[in-house]
Amino acid sequence: MRHARWRGLLSVLVAPLLVAGVAGAAWAEPTAAAAEQVTRLTDVVPAPVEARPTPGETFSLNPATRIQVDRGAGDVGEQLAHLLRRSTGYWLPVVPDHGFTSNAIVLRLGGADPRVGEEGYQLDVTRRSVVLRANQPAGLFAGVQTLRQLLPAKVESDRPQRGPWRVPAGQVLDYPRFAHRATMLDVARHFLTVDEVKAHIDRIALYKINRLHLHLSDDQGWRIEIKSWPRLATYGGSTEVGGGPGGYYTQDQYRDIVEHARRRHVTIVPEIDMPGHTNAALASYAELNCDGKAPPLYTGIEVGFSSLCVGKDVTYRFVEDVVRELAALTPGPYLHIGGDEAHSTPPADYQEFMRRVLPIVERHGKTPVGWHEMAKAATPPSAVLQYWGRGTTDREVVEAARRGNKVIMSPANRTYLDMKYDPSTKLGLTWAGYIEVRDAYGWEPGGHLADLPESAVLGVEAPLWTETLTDLDEVSFMAFPRLPAVAELGWSPKVTRSWEGFRERLAAQGPRWERMGVAFHRSPQIPWR
Repeated sequence: MRHARWRGLLSVLVAPLLVAGVAGAAWAEPTAAAAEQVTRLTDVVPAPVEARPTPGETFSLNPATRIQVDRGAGDVGEQLAHLLRRSTGYWLPVVPDHGFTSNAIVLRLGGADPRVGEEGYQLDVTRRSVVLRANQPAGLFAGVQTLRQLLPAKVESDRPQRGPWRVPAGQVLDYPRFAHRATMLDVARHFLTVDEVKAHIDRIALYKINRLHLHLSDDQGWRIEIKSWPRLATYGGSTEVGGGPGGYYTQDQYRDIVEHARRRHVTIVPEIDMPGHTNAALASYAELNCDGKAPPLYTGIEVGFSSLCVGKDVTYRFVEDVVRELAALTPGPYLHIGGDEAHSTPPADYQEFMRRVLPIVERHGKTPVGWHEMAKAATPPSAVLQYWGRGTTDREVVEAARRGNKVIMSPANRTYLDMKYDPSTKLGLTWAGYIEVRDAYGWEPGGHLADLPESAVLGVEAPLWTETLTDLDEVSFMAFPRLPAVAELGWSPKVTRSWEGFRERLAAQGPRWERMGVAFHRSPQIPWR
């Protein structure tokens, strides 16, 4: 252990000399580059709780800069180093924090303002150093996302760029308003590969999204391997909207996605939609149908025609097996069971189905989540409802909240990222209306539903359905720039938010997305830089 400690200390002392020798020319930045505008401390999305700039002062990243980490902060430090090495070409060794802060980015667990909680952070930038403090690694990760946005947009490049690499000096104190800040990705209507899902996770994490709801099954496809019911994936996953080849994730691939998300402090929330939206399952196993006859696979986009057979015992063996396997694969606390648009399930059958299925989810150690129609059933107080309606009143949801159920706010006419921006948008649908950036930003999650207190709101989620979307570029085009708008509603306090301020800060993200290769909609509402 003594040798390891000396090696770490030696790297702190020697690395600057080695790097200076190898890349000494990088110390002298060209005059033109030096004239580049420094990012402002207030240009961050979501808006921080507090940001106090130090006028005229910056920290400059250079070839001798190092990243110092506390025990427990190494993973976040390595991710930061990977990002910075790729774009700067600097060595940026990750070394233990020995208290020497000159020319260093320092990540420390502990010592932050108590208000930051588990996901917040405290950032202090001077000419000499960048010091990031948090109570938990999730807070350090959130602080690193802020630091990324304070560096020039070219920091997102995948090859070395010329400097300077300046960070505006000042202090940031930041923590989230809501615990649940999510987006949903529908991989059932059109299948997305493991790499596409991982890339999407990387992009949403930049805006402090901490949940990814994966819609893993629907009428058009079943996307997760269930070993006890193998035809769900091999047959039920063999197509998609329009008749394409579909696809599914093996359990090892799903674990890979979960781990990729975990390192970015994103929790996967898997959804198996039931009792409706189940044609892929019904086509895979005839015994799940009341008449014992399997329907053909479905490639359209209409909804509400399918239902599991509520009166059959095999239905609940099926649900038990699926929930058991999926719960074992998913370390997060939630398992989404859908429950929406069950138009072919009689109301009494719907209530009976939920009466039997909700305890199955809880028995396997998960908190059940369902679309807000689930409020029609006798949900336990632990269950979470996801409101996707277009109105501002819902008596059943309010009554469920009074019984103790928390609510995720996803009003379709504000948060559904698959809706067209305007009539000229080639992708997307219009049943919930057109949603421009200002529409996505201009509502209040804590007061959107009449008589629903803010204390009952767990957070916000922006769903992205894929009836018309076939790949990551199309997904990104519909998500950006609206997803950062919803992310800010979930993170930032009301007092820091305004449309005029947001549109200016959002404009600064455009060059960053270009460097990242993110396809996005250049909304005319935003003064893009």
